[in-house]
Amino acid sequence: MLQPNIETFLGCDAGYAEAEIVLYGAPFDSTTSFRPGARFGPSAMRHESFGLETYSPYQDADLTDRAVFDSGDLELCFGSAEAALADIEARAEEILGDGKLPLLLGGEHLVTLGAVRAVAKRYPDLHILHFDAHADLRDDYLGAKLSHACVLRRCHDLLGDGRIHQFCIRSGDRAEFQFAKAHTELHPFDFTGLEETVARLKAANAPVYLTIDLDCLDPGIFPGTGTPEAGGVSFPQLLNAIRTAGAANVVAADVNELAPMLDPTGVSTATACKVLRELLLAL
Repeated sequence: MLQPNIETFLGCDAGYAEAEIVLYGAPFDSTTSFRPGARFGPSAMRHESFGLETYSPYQDADLTDRAVFDSGDLELCFGSAEAALADIEARAEEILGDGKLPLLLGGEHLVTLGAVRAVAKRYPDLHILHFDAHADLRDDYLGAKLSHACVLRRCHDLLGDGRIHQFCIRSGDRAEFQFAKAHTELHPFDFTGLEETVARLKAANAPVYLTIDLDCLDPGIFPGTGTPEAGGVSFPQLLNAIRTAGAANVVAADVNELAPMLDPTGVSTATACKVLRELLLAL
């Protein structure tokens, strides 16, 4: 019997009713400040995921043992960041309302704000674990309050002080680092302090949103991103951090900022796929 040609991420073919985790894509990059292309990240990750195995030797776990539903990509308005964020928020609300964990595939990092808006309504005491090369704490970028350079500042507007925990940060203007010193918990350059942070969050049973900007990786191994920043972490370091973060009460997550055409070798997309596999298993 013929079936519809529906491309899902590797091993994420459970029915919606039985799924514990729901993937949803946000192919949006309209506020990208340097090199565009992240809107093609979600579809590239699905297409290239079949180069992987469903089994992870890192975690001795298999995606076939998990119930994950891939809902595909949202159709977003590229001319309006607010309209795109509203659609992302509505999808996240729907998934949360059905008792499932929403896992967003970006797109540029601004898409995180739509998901965080939804999650913060359900979990008012929400904390964010943020892996990134960039602080993303500008109050505006060239006058725009909605930009991937401002996404964590807009999240701070929602959550307030002491609830954003940033790791691997190695880029930002002086004002961003001064803001972080006063309002967030910023760990520069690597994952130093992550185990202690997760232990505190776990002890408090705090709900956690985990956002992974793939440019936290060094561009020597992950060049396919819009704003590469030298000096990043290694792939094994990121995998270890994902497993560490997975011990917290993660209620939603995202992976973003793969721009596949900026790495014609395909290595960046393959890396992003493996990061997503490990994140799904860690959750």
